[in-house]
Amino acid sequence: MEITNPNTYLKSLIGKRIKVKLKWGMVYYGILQTFDTYMNLSLNQTEEWINEHCVGNLGQVLIRCNNVSFIAESSEGFK
Repeated sequence: MEITNPNTYLKSLIGKRIKVKLKWGMVYYGILQTFDTYMNLSLNQTEEWINEHCVGNLGQVLIRCNNVSFIAESSEGFK
């Protein structure tokens, strides 16, 4: 397993589609616009998915860092 600096990793994802899973199970797919030193995330063109079903297009959202379970680049969502 390769260890990656989270700041460097997030910088590499700016402008790309990402998948953000929250601690409570919901998943957000969107384009990462920016993040801050606390790793709060700003996404555009965001979709909310619950139980593998899209429940809404949210547009621009801010996700607070302490709610995030994981972040990954993704081609999923946007269906």
